[in-house]
Amino acid sequence: MYKKIMVPLDGSDLAECVLPQVDGFVAGLQGETIIFVTVIEPTPTHYSEMGSDIDPHVFEIMQKNTKMVDEERISYAARYLKQVINQVKQDGVKYKAEVLVGQVADRLVDYIDANKIDLVLIATHGRSGISRWVRGSVADKVLRSSHAPVLMVRADDKTSREKV
Repeated sequence: MYKKIMVPLDGSDLAECVLPQVDGFVAGLQGETIIFVTVIEPTPTHYSEMGSDIDPHVFEIMQKNTKMVDEERISYAARYLKQVINQVKQDGVKYKAEVLVGQVADRLVDYIDANKIDLVLIATHGRSGISRWVRGSVADKVLRSSHAPVLMVRADDKTSREKV
């Protein structure tokens, strides 16, 4: 029924609360692909405050440093996803790791649509009311914007409080 299952992770305990559900969900399945995805938001480059007096050479160095930082973050994220795959790997199931760059919810929804994802398993804080409105919720945005079914796993209260 579900051939491509996407599991967004960000490295937090809260996001990883979905992993036991992944284990249980794929037990006994054959041929499915579990795609672990993380999104890296690019390092902001707000050099406009420096005015037009900035030396072009200095600006170029700053851009290169920002690019190096982002490349290292992407590399770290890829290693993290590979560790997760090694932790949950089961026979008969294919696993894939994807590191995306951009705004988290937007990139996840774009990936879901572009790759014809059949199901999304995602952790949520379980916030409601003003807290959800003020902070927003990636899981909520994915649920509302995606064409794929979304299974939200609520973190226990302790995990939710630790990462807020």
